[in-house]
Amino acid sequence: MVALGLLDYRSDRLRPDSGSPLAVSPANPSREARRTQVSSIQIAVIMSCAHGLNDAYASFVPPLLPRIMNDLGLSIAMATTLAVSFSIASALPQPLFGYLADRNGRRILAVTGPLVSGVFVASIGFASSFWILVLLLTLGGLGSAAFHPPGASYAVRVSEGKGGGTRYSVFSFGGSVGLAVGPLVAVGLVQWRGMEGLWVAMLPVLILMPIFFFGLPSGRTEVASASAPPNLRIVLKHLVGPLGLIFGVSATMAFVQRTFLTMEPIIVAHSGGSEALGAVALTVYLGAQVFGTVTGGLLADRVDRASLLVQLCFWALPAHLLAVWLGPQTALGLVAIGVAGFLGMATLPPIVVMAQEMIPSAAAVSSGIVMGLAWATGSIGVLGTGVLADTIGPQLATLVSMPVIVVAILLALHPTLRQGRPHFTTGV
Repeated sequence: MVALGLLDYRSDRLRPDSGSPLAVSPANPSREARRTQVSSIQIAVIMSCAHGLNDAYASFVPPLLPRIMNDLGLSIAMATTLAVSFSIASALPQPLFGYLADRNGRRILAVTGPLVSGVFVASIGFASSFWILVLLLTLGGLGSAAFHPPGASYAVRVSEGKGGGTRYSVFSFGGSVGLAVGPLVAVGLVQWRGMEGLWVAMLPVLILMPIFFFGLPSGRTEVASASAPPNLRIVLKHLVGPLGLIFGVSATMAFVQRTFLTMEPIIVAHSGGSEALGAVALTVYLGAQVFGTVTGGLLADRVDRASLLVQLCFWALPAHLLAVWLGPQTALGLVAIGVAGFLGMATLPPIVVMAQEMIPSAAAVSSGIVMGLAWATGSIGVLGTGVLADTIGPQLATLVSMPVIVVAILLALHPTLRQGRPHFTTGV
């Protein structure tokens, strides 16, 4: 499902360059300032749209799992493996892609990522076996992984000053909308033309990504003028400190959200509900995340972020339990699902802001750790829920999994995460 303006992004990082939309000429400051503002808006719009396309493909698989299970004769554990293969591939390599973006520039990765993801995910309808599905989803996930760190970094650097949480929420808004729309698009195409009809979904990304490429500034100026590339040894050193706590909170909440997204359509199918009802449940959950990420971003700029995380995680536990217990069959169940989605995603802006504060000169890397590596770690746990579901049933297995949120609460309560403490080193 990112990025923030907490970087100490000094003016010396961008030198005047006639080829860069972000360049500022001292000859006509007012005119160039307007040009820079327009460029910033352009970049923000492009990144938000690209984020929406990228993340829409990420939500294609869960609502189709009951159909895939029936077509290929898969167990619940095997079905969850499909969802997890995409999740891990889209998350685990993010720190590496972040390092490459910080070192070599962001434009290529920010554009080719959604393109690769869209092409391979939209091709799953042609897969004739479980392992071909795993391969296609893994390749699609790698494309998604390539997009998020540079996309998050672009969202940070289009403007200066405070307000990182707010800028993150704008970027994340596009992704959340894509996640919410994805299940309805996937199910709609499949009901219209069958699984093979999913290929139609790759058309938007094939058309728009080349356009987006020319709308983004080249990375050559920032790479040429940047300081030394991120020191991975120092980044790893941060992981054994406060950054590790943030990583743990993110991984725990990722597990909870991935578990719900993967298991809810299966729970609905086992209770006799339709494929469309399962998609509605996911759309309500993911749609509420749109508002959750915006709210979380705004609050992250105004209140103590560690305390905010504690409150959000605390209330997310009963909300998720009610959502799983009631399901989407009733209005109350849909409300519970919406509240759970809202609270779960509202945790992400303060997580990413805090991470980038700790290593401000390695924005893409730190984003990749708490968005990517953490979400990959959390996604692995979904496999355990799938195995348990084959034994005790999908609903009970999911309910048993939700109390892990207590771990996130305890990590967020650690005194080193109180605002203003500790004094993080920023050099990389």
